[in-house]
Amino acid sequence: MSRIGKKPIVLPKGVTVKVATDAIEVQGPKGKLRQAIPPGIVFAQDTTAEGAGALVASLAREDGELRKFHGLARSLVANAVTGVTDGFKKELDIVGVGYRAELKGKQVHFALGYSHPVIFDIPTGIDIAVDKQTHITVTGVDRQLVGQVAANIRRMRKPDPYKQKGVRYTGEVLKKKVGKTGAK
Repeated sequence: MSRIGKKPIVLPKGVTVKVATDAIEVQGPKGKLRQAIPPGIVFAQDTTAEGAGALVASLAREDGELRKFHGLARSLVANAVTGVTDGFKKELDIVGVGYRAELKGKQVHFALGYSHPVIFDIPTGIDIAVDKQTHITVTGVDRQLVGQVAANIRRMRKPDPYKQKGVRYTGEVLKKKVGKTGAK
């Protein structure tokens, strides 16, 4: 059995869970998420004496093909519970002379050294904040969507290994390469 799959998911106060056969709906103070679960994994709600509930994942039947999804399903539902209570956040920095971002309505306009501005449409369920034109914060309740949006923004201008210019995650350590030597 999966060690991660056996752990119960503690439900904080204010979080309600509806368990269906193919998906779980989690509703909390930050929003509502519907997480699909793999077939063969069953979730049961367990209430303790203090009133705080817990969610337990188990296998419908002991099958070698279904065991590999046990920990995955538990992690996906735990991320949904964390998302509707606290939310997820990714931070990016823009490094380079003249590189900047500007928020206009539901779009972010980037100046990244190209001959044209790059326009990024903000998907629903995601909030983007731009501080000092060079610091971007991506927040939302869905962990996968927050990570994908941050990766899409970073992909617009990946950090250059020579001059270190581009869009990078905050705190990302880059390996700097040396340029040509002996150029005269």
